Amino acid sequence: MSTQTTHSPSTAVSERKFPPVAQMAVASMALVIVAGIYLAAHLPHRPPLGPAVALLVAAGVLLVVDVATVGRLKNFAWDVFFRVGGWALLGYGVISGMLEFVFVFDHTRGSSLVLLTLSLLVFALDIPLLLAFSVARYQDVGPSSKR
Repeated sequence: MSTQTTHSPSTAVSERKFPPVAQMAVASMALVIVAGIYLAAHLPHRPPLGPAVALLVAAGVLLVVDVATVGRLKNFAWDVFFRVGGWALLGYGVISGMLEFVFVFDHTRGSSLVLLTLSLLVFALDIPLLLAFSVARYQDVGPSSKR
C-alpha cells in the first residue's frame, strides 16, 4: 500500500515559497505615502525636503530591489504577471497623471513638484508590481510561463 499523497495543482501552487515581494512592495508604498503626506502637509509653503527625500530614496531602493527579486523568479506564471501588470500599469499611470495635473494646477513648483512627481512614479510602478505578483503567484506554471 502506498502512503504517497497527491496534491491538487492549486495546493501545490499555494505551497510554493516566494521571496518577500509583496512585503517589500507594501513597505515601499508606505514610505511613499508618508513622504507625500509630509510634503502635502506643508503646502502651499515650501517644506523642509530632507525627510521627504530620505523617505523617497528608501522607497525607490525597495522598489528596485523588489523588481530585481521578481526578475530572478523561476517557474513563475510570467504570462499572467505581464497581463495583470500591464493593465494595472495603464490604470495607475492614468491615476498618477491626473494627480500630477492637480499638483501643477495648484501651482506646486520647484523641488516640491519634483519630489511629488517621483513619488507618483514609485506609486505608479509599485502597485501594479504588487497586483501582478499577487495574482501570478497563485497560477499554475504552464510551459510558456517558464523562464
